[in-house]
Amino acid sequence: MNLISKEVMHVGEMASGAALTVPVYRIKGKQQGPDVYIQANMHGAEVQGNAVIFQLLEQLKTIELNGSITLVPYANPVGCNHKNGEYTLGRFDPITGVNWNRMYHFDESIIEPFAKAHLTDSIVEIERAFKALMVEQISQKLNHNIYGITTGQRIAYQLQRLAHQADLVLDLHTGPISSKHLYCPDYARASAEYFDIPHVLFIPNGFDGALDEATFCPWWYLQLKFAELGRDFPITKTATNQGKDAVIKESFTVELGSQEQIDLDVAHEDALGILSYLQYQGVINSNDFHPKTMVRYSCMLEDYKALYSPMGGMVDYLAEFGQPLAAGEPLARILRMDNYGDGDPLHYISLEDDVIPILHFASASVNQGTELYKVFSKYSIL
Repeated sequence: MNLISKEVMHVGEMASGAALTVPVYRIKGKQQGPDVYIQANMHGAEVQGNAVIFQLLEQLKTIELNGSITLVPYANPVGCNHKNGEYTLGRFDPITGVNWNRMYHFDESIIEPFAKAHLTDSIVEIERAFKALMVEQISQKLNHNIYGITTGQRIAYQLQRLAHQADLVLDLHTGPISSKHLYCPDYARASAEYFDIPHVLFIPNGFDGALDEATFCPWWYLQLKFAELGRDFPITKTATNQGKDAVIKESFTVELGSQEQIDLDVAHEDALGILSYLQYQGVINSNDFHPKTMVRYSCMLEDYKALYSPMGGMVDYLAEFGQPLAAGEPLARILRMDNYGDGDPLHYISLEDDVIPILHFASASVNQGTELYKVFSKYSIL
């Protein structure tokens, strides 16, 4: 039976002086292996990840670990509690308007001097020193910023400091009304097949403010810089190295379905899919977890398109998630009762290309220009 430790991390203060806190659970592995960081609920309404963390903790009680695992539910206590009537908002910081998942930090200028200073060091020495550098950078942002930082940055940086101490990072999210999909860095394509997720978005190996990017980009850029300097520094498992003589550094955003709801039975299945990936990476000492056989569709991020409503009205969402939809087939129909009797009350929305619908807007009531759907516009079978 594994010992699960718990601490409460103080991430800020409210106007009343009440503390903003986040629970942090840790399970320490008995052997040498990759360390893992998993967080959930950075966006207030995206709650299924908390149920998945619960199911992971239940499973991990009795699984032998090679590496250690840190799990953080309720990662954003402000977003979790940002309600408007019966709805949870919590996608954007209500003070600054910034997306909660765009406040993480990466400074590319650290890469070149570090690579030159550590060019002849061992892989173990490089990994230890680079982790320490990234943690120290975040600590400096937190504790030595003359002009201070925002509430959202204070929360994000403390989460990021935990994530930088890991080798594998999973950030659990959901969409509005959504199918399951995975944001996968382009260099880590081989790992996508080990999650039980049928739709994969391959994202550029660059930084745009999200946690997955903030934790894999430093290692990716370091690999590139070492290559320029004539040194091989692999950061992912391949068919040739199988993780040997490499530091395995991967981060993913895992989209677990729709917001504002949890399903503990589905969360159990989601947890098994994550354990399949962790087994592949050697985190757990087991042979019990394997990816499901399924058709997996992939799409480049640049081909992940938003469809905006051409008019206001009441929307009947017709397209089935995750299934190819032929060009010209309707995704939705919009009801305009103001046109009844002297116009056309029904308008069908379709596209000229084959697509796979992935998610749609949470409400049936839309303004002209509301994002109706997100779709894979150019896709292939993984």
